Amino acid sequence: MALAVVVPGNGALAADGTWQITPRCRRLVAEAELLARELSPAAVVFSGWSPSGSPSEAIQMARAWRGPSVELVVEPTARTTVENASRTLPLLRERGVDRTVVVVAASHVVRARLFFEPLYRSRGISPRFHVLRERPSAGTLARELAALPLVPWQLSSAIARLPRGTP
Repeated sequence: MALAVVVPGNGALAADGTWQITPRCRRLVAEAELLARELSPAAVVFSGWSPSGSPSEAIQMARAWRGPSVELVVEPTARTTVENASRTLPLLRERGVDRTVVVVAASHVVRARLFFEPLYRSRGISPRFHVLRERPSAGTLARELAALPLVPWQLSSAIARLPRGTP
């Protein structure tokens, strides 16, 4: 079986009206580059959308990649963390991946774990987390805390949408 590195996106509307990955997201890509050099994964999967018609977060992350030559997989539709987890699952399964390293910011690791662990494990994929050390803003922490009550509903909805059958 194989290992993959997964990087959920993070973007914001720029002054010119385009959707751009954030500096933090660029740091996540740089962390993934270091991990790829160390771990030699079968693939690196980028996940994230764009609401503005601009290139998706996933495409922008792939374009920013300066790491080793490895299969770069783009999942350009996920708008939320739970969608990052559920929509990357089939891409990982297609590649025979049974282990992942999910690269996330420290402020986001709690919610990322609440989604990636049950969804990936339900399909036979073992996730580990590589945490980007950061000093989050008060606004970032407030958004993460405000989103926590939605986790059970989002998770059960994502599980219900997973294809039935063998993992």
